[in-house]
Amino acid sequence: MIDIPVILRDKLCTVHSTEPAPAMLEPAKPTVVPAPAPREDVGAEIWNLPNSLTLLRIFLVPFLVVVLLTKYSNFLGLGIFLVAAITDYFDGYFARRMKKMTRMGALLDPIADKLLMSAAFISLVELGLARAWMVVIIIGREFAVSGLRSIAAQQGVTIAASPLGKTKTVAQVVAISLLIVGYELGEFKFIGELALWVVMLFALVSGVEYFIRFTHAVLRERRR
Repeated sequence: MIDIPVILRDKLCTVHSTEPAPAMLEPAKPTVVPAPAPREDVGAEIWNLPNSLTLLRIFLVPFLVVVLLTKYSNFLGLGIFLVAAITDYFDGYFARRMKKMTRMGALLDPIADKLLMSAAFISLVELGLARAWMVVIIIGREFAVSGLRSIAAQQGVTIAASPLGKTKTVAQVVAISLLIVGYELGEFKFIGELALWVVMLFALVSGVEYFIRFTHAVLRERRR
C-alpha cells in the first residue's frame, strides 16, 4: 500500500468545491388576514324610522287590496293608499335627515313602491275602473327600468331618478286617488281616466329617457 505524502494529502483536503453553497432560505413571513367587515345589525336597521316606514308601506298593500276588491269602503281604501304613498316621501326624507341610509332601505324602498302601485292598479282593473292594456304599459315600464338599473349597477354605474320619473310617480298617486273616488262619485271618473292617460304618457317618455341614459352610461363605456 502506497502512502500519499502528507503535503499532497493536505492539499487535497483543502481543495474548495466549485459548486455554490446552498442559499439560505428566509423564514416565511406570516400572512396577514384582514379582519372581516362588521356585519350590519339587521335588527337595528329594521327598527330605524325610515325602514319602519318602508315596511309599513309593504304591510299596507294587502289591506288595500282586500278593502278595494271586497268593496268594503272605497274611501277607506283611498285613505290606506294615501297613507302608504305618503310614507314613500317621508322614508327618504328621514333617511337623509337622520343619516340612516342603509343597504336594507335601498333594497326595500323600490320593492315597496312597485308593490303598492302594482297592487292599486291591478285592483282598479279588477273593479273595471282602469283599462288593462294601459296598466300593463305602466307596470311593465317599472320592471324594465328596474332591470336597466340593476344591469348598470353591476357595471358600477348609478342611474339616478329623473325629474320625469318623479313627476310620473306623483301623477300615479293622483290618478289612482281620482279613480278610487270616481267609483263612489261619478263626476271624478272622467278626470281619473284622463289622469291615467297622463300617467301612461309619462311612463312611456320616462322609460325611453332611462333607456337612452343607460345606453350612454353603460353600452358606450364598454365599447371604449
